[in-house]
Amino acid sequence: MKLFRRRPALPAASRPPLEAEERVIAWCACEQGGVLVATNRGLWLPGAADRLGWHEIHKAAWSGRELRITPAEPAEERDGYTVLVDGPAVTYLLLEPGEVPDQVRSRVTRSVAYTTHHELERGAVRVVGRRVSGRDGLSWAVRYDAGSWVDWPAVIEATDALVDVARNSVAPPP
Repeated sequence: MKLFRRRPALPAASRPPLEAEERVIAWCACEQGGVLVATNRGLWLPGAADRLGWHEIHKAAWSGRELRITPAEPAEERDGYTVLVDGPAVTYLLLEPGEVPDQVRSRVTRSVAYTTHHELERGAVRVVGRRVSGRDGLSWAVRYDAGSWVDWPAVIEATDALVDVARNSVAPPP
């Protein structure tokens, strides 16, 4: 019996182009081919040229066999924050998931430093402040509920005010 079971190292051919301070924390092969690689900075999807930062993952769901990732895509840049929408979800059947599902859940959750949901005159919005690995401060974004009047001036004005309140509530005291 082995006292210490070590997972095999990530094959060199599967290693993504990591940044200087980026390190692999978990990986697994996918039935579709390729590997899913979790690092301290984000998630490398099979065949992707770039990493998906933890703060860029809107939803991650683990079924016990499949990992479903829904990225957040920028719809509009506003003064001091980004309006996000769901990107196309991708699903991977993980052959030997190991720590990958736990690391994804944990790191996506830890990236969220602030979140609140607000009713608006014409819809509702979620304001989110997220930590971005390798950067100081929070990245601010909003995600409108379906049916919200996102281009209506009163909604934009209310959203601007909500983001300002959120930002000020987490700012260090002067």
